This record gives sequence, C-alpha cells and structure tokens, in this order.
Amino acid sequence: MKRPEGLQPQFASDNWSGVCPEAWVALAESNAGHAPAYGGDDWTVAAAAAICELFETQCDVFFVYTGTAANSLGLAQMVRQTDAIIAHASAHINVDECGAPHFFSGGARVVTADTPHGKLTVEAIQALAVTPHDVHSARPGAVSLTQATELGTVYSPLEMWEIAQVAHKRGMKLHVDGARFANAVASLGVAPADIAWRAGVDVLSLGGTKNGLPFGEAIVFFDRALAEEFGRRRMQGGQLASKMRYLAAPWLGVLRSGAWLRHATHANAMARRLADAIAGVPGTRLLAPVEANGVFVDVPLPMIAALRERGWQFYEFVGATGIRLMCSWDMTPEIVDRFAADVRELAGANA
Repeated sequence: MKRPEGLQPQFASDNWSGVCPEAWVALAESNAGHAPAYGGDDWTVAAAAAICELFETQCDVFFVYTGTAANSLGLAQMVRQTDAIIAHASAHINVDECGAPHFFSGGARVVTADTPHGKLTVEAIQALAVTPHDVHSARPGAVSLTQATELGTVYSPLEMWEIAQVAHKRGMKLHVDGARFANAVASLGVAPADIAWRAGVDVLSLGGTKNGLPFGEAIVFFDRALAEEFGRRRMQGGQLASKMRYLAAPWLGVLRSGAWLRHATHANAMARRLADAIAGVPGTRLLAPVEANGVFVDVPLPMIAALRERGWQFYEFVGATGIRLMCSWDMTPEIVDRFAADVRELAGANA
C-alpha cells in the first residue's frame, strides 16, 4: 500500500515511527491461542535468554511497558529513599519523567551537572559525589548516564569504565538510560557488553520502542544481587503485564534477525547524511557532534517557521532556535534529501 503523504517519516521523534516488520511478525506469531500469563510463557523466557546472549553474560531481565518505568523502577531498586542520583541536567530522568524516579524511590532526589554535549564527566561526578551537610543532605547512591545522550553523543567504553570506577569507589552504583542504546552500539562498533557490564554498568534500561518495537523496554540487572525482590517492585509499579508475551515477543523478532542493530545503524546513517547535507548552510550551526541518530542544529527563527509551513515536524530542543532532528529506523534518504534541500533553499531566500 502506498504510504499516505501525511504519514511520511518525520524528524520530531523516533517515537513517531511505526513498528518494524521483524517485531510485527513476532508479535503476530505470539498471538497463537492461549499461553501462561505474567511472564510464564515461552516467548518471555526466550526473550530474556536472547538478551543474556546479546550481552554474553547471565543477567536478570524484566520487561516493562515504558522507558520511564524502566528508569524509575530500576533506579528505585538501586538507591535508598534518602539518597541522591547523579545525572546530566538534560537527562530524561531529570527533565521528562515528571519526578518518577523520586516518586518510585520514595524520595531520592536527582542532582545534576550541565556539562558539554550531554555527557557527564568524571570531574563533574566527583564534584557532586559529596554530602555537604552530613545527615541534612542526600547521599549520592547512583550515577545515571544516558547512552546515547539527549544531544545525540555517545560515551566510549573507556569513558564509561572511568565513570564506573569513580562511582564504585564511592559506593555508588552505575545505571544507564539506554533508550537509544542500540544506536550507541552501532555508532561505536563495539559489542553491547563493552558499554554495559564490561564497562562497569550495574543496571541498564534497554530501549526498544525507539528502535522499531511497538512498546516495551527491558530492565537488565548485571549486578544480579540488585534484582532481589524486583519482581514485587515491578508489580507494585503497575508494570507486570498479564499478557507478557506481547511485550517480549517483539524483542525476539529484532534480536534473532539482527534487526535490532541493523535498524539502529540505518537510523544513524540517515542522521549523518542529514548533517552532511546541511553542513555550512548560512545561518546554521551544529550544536553537538552527530554520533547517533539525532542532529541538533541552531537555525534562524524565520527558517523554523518556514519549515513548519512546508509540513516538517521537529522540536525546539536547545533554546528557541536549537532544533532536534531525529532519524528513526524507517527514515529514508529521499526524506532526508528533501528536508535538506528545503533548508538550503530557505537559507538562500533569507540571505
């Protein structure tokens, strides 16, 4: 069927995309009569095993509906209610989750540093890893990184390992918000384990929705002691799906076929194509290196309005003129080239 014009890929968010074929087929295959509920089905068991295989280690895997649930419930398992969580100022847990980590942990607060390009540094973490007023202050109990970051950059394995060493030496655990973890793996060209447990990560919120799944994320406990009693926390948080097979089966579809990494690689390539196509356009400048599937660029206000008039969808993300252009798993070169041509044309008209 021809794609309706109004449903063409857009740059607003990789959440706007549909379900990738591999996940859709697996979901349909799981819809085969009756199966045990609450994760007792074959698909859930197999999907958890596939994630263990992906990371080349035994780990505890719990499927939940949303990334906010994965982050907030995972962090709540890692910290006391009197603790603090160190994160970047732009982190999803600080900006976009309506205080969910605070709520589900029973009181833990998020403390932040606004370091360049969305990436926490060892120095910033060391500065925050203090309790300045003894019992009057929350004690840092965890560091949360975003991989890939909210500005489309990535942490190398060495950067993550160095941060993990700082965290662990100070008695903190390391959490990773991996909503775009696949894009980071594709960008770095490393094994998933190299930016997970091998780099010192204790708990990973592994994202699927932004990479072609219809719904569902996975909380992966590499420090398996932290998973004790987590099943009850997931239940209390309203995230224990009765028909769990429908959360789990799409994971099987993308992992067994290799689509998990293939789609992320394509999305990254489309972002790179877009960045190259608009590089040097008068009045514009990149706001961060293009290392995953997002392009962050500062453009004049009149161009933002004109692009919207031509039907393009995107978000202002950095101030009034810094826009975010996300490339999803189904972004096409034709759409990228059309958008870039409009940017160049409008820049010429405004010159």
